[in-house]
Amino acid sequence: MRQLPPVLCLLSLLLTGQWGVAESDGRPNFVLIMADDLGIGDVGCYGNGTIRTPNIDRLASEGVKLSQHVAAAPLCTPSRAAFMTGRHALRAGLGSTGRVQVLLFLGGSGGLPPTETTFAKRLQQQGYTTGLVGKWHLGVSCETRGDHCHHPNQHGFSFFYGLPFTLFNDCVPGKGTVVLRDLQHALQNLSLLLSLGVLTLVFARLCGLLAVSVRVLAALTCLSVLAWAAWLLPFGFLSTWNCILMRNQEVVEQPMAVDTVPQRLLREAQNFITRNADGPFLLFLSLVHVHTPLFESPDFAGKSRHGRYGDNVEEMDWIIGKVTETVDTLGLAQNTLMYFTSDHGGHLEDADGGWNGIYKGGKAMGGWEGGIRVPGIFRWPGRLPAGKVVDAPTSLMDLYPTLTRLAQDTRPDRELDGHDLMPLLEGKTKRSEHEFMFHYCGVYLNAVRWHPPGSDSIFKLHFFTPNFFPPGAGGCYGTGICLCHGAHVTHHSPPLLYDLLRDPSESRPLTPRDEPRFAEILRRTGEAVERHRQTVAGVEPPGGGSHRAPNIPNQLSWRNILWRPWLQPCCGAFPFCGCREDAAQG
Repeated sequence: MRQLPPVLCLLSLLLTGQWGVAESDGRPNFVLIMADDLGIGDVGCYGNGTIRTPNIDRLASEGVKLSQHVAAAPLCTPSRAAFMTGRHALRAGLGSTGRVQVLLFLGGSGGLPPTETTFAKRLQQQGYTTGLVGKWHLGVSCETRGDHCHHPNQHGFSFFYGLPFTLFNDCVPGKGTVVLRDLQHALQNLSLLLSLGVLTLVFARLCGLLAVSVRVLAALTCLSVLAWAAWLLPFGFLSTWNCILMRNQEVVEQPMAVDTVPQRLLREAQNFITRNADGPFLLFLSLVHVHTPLFESPDFAGKSRHGRYGDNVEEMDWIIGKVTETVDTLGLAQNTLMYFTSDHGGHLEDADGGWNGIYKGGKAMGGWEGGIRVPGIFRWPGRLPAGKVVDAPTSLMDLYPTLTRLAQDTRPDRELDGHDLMPLLEGKTKRSEHEFMFHYCGVYLNAVRWHPPGSDSIFKLHFFTPNFFPPGAGGCYGTGICLCHGAHVTHHSPPLLYDLLRDPSESRPLTPRDEPRFAEILRRTGEAVERHRQTVAGVEPPGGGSHRAPNIPNQLSWRNILWRPWLQPCCGAFPFCGCREDAAQG
């Protein structure tokens, strides 16, 4: 066949947008955008009529919207681990057995194990350029400060810029603390009492009121100093230890200047797309909106009808619009699958938290829909139908098999909990491969949903539910977050049963009188749970039992989450960490 002259070839490429490796070999680019703590009710195309989200709504109108998209966990660390791996978090040791449900210190040794496989690692091995911009929250190092065993670069991301931890109140002066507040207060009180006791004894000895040996005073003084150190060193400098920015494995800002983080993340995301426009590439833009503390960007402050939270949602939507604009301007839209979601539902106990619409519960509230039902929007012009709505149950864990299949990765894999979404998205099937979906609160099997073949009903059983505090409230306001074990939950026998088709807000539990299939539903889901347990080591059965198999290290144990100075990421000489990012870079 006669070849076209080079000038005509170039003109053809420019006119068709068919540019680079990704188009020539049939593999698309991927732009994945995940919000943090966003309630499904905060988005216009999911029913919000007062917060403006035109750019997210545009993605939905130009693509496919999932109405029953579900996170694998109602908290950041386990949900993100499941998203990245296509597997429930407890398979990676990131399911909690107690009060600590997420990573608390960058200087801890817990995180996503090096033995785990992420979709980024699989795509990188397929020749993709992979980048993560934004929040990670899956650990940094294991044994030494420089091993970076949990770092994004070790999990398939050739480029990383952002927060290896997360954005939290301790990052902003005056916002208070959220890390083990009761332990901090106990250490403070103990330190004060010991110091007061030492001063009292010294005064009594000087005045001749009490005979106290110098050795006893020295011992008590040492205890007082140790108590102050146990509080002040890990907790008094949290903004320095946890609130940092990294570029790949280098700390570039410590502590980070929070007010400019949104602009810098946007710039890095746009630059990554531009640098890799000849593809194929994967960009995971992991936003820090709308986790508290909320931003106060001048261009958005006071512009919404819902205070600072609404301002932040609208700023997040603007960022998504700018990223979409970059993709479109570079002529990449026809060959780029864009995806938008949230890691879990809104945080109801937080005064600045989100809204989960008609769904009960929220962040950290086990299997209630409000904590796990999230937005799910896919746009791929020319490949996916515009304006389509998929009502079948889907999961964040479905991204892993969907991406690897589109990247033409046919290599054997591990036991996955997700399924390829493309048949649903393209309209080739109306039923999800998720006949059963299993919902975890920590390592404990909390709830199961069943979509019976030949039925539109989606039945959901709750084996236990969190105890709201105060009683009758809609959340755990006394502690700020619900827990999954012991006296913090109520077990149900028989389980609470709802039909999400007729009662999506889970307000009217069914009984054998209401539902003729009641006994069958319990039997079929019980059988599914037993089959599932065979594939997941250490799953907590509905009636109790072992927590975790010994061959799965618990990444969220006290030993792994507590601060270790020798693991602390630092720019400069530890403990005098501190640096500002070069203005020319960031």
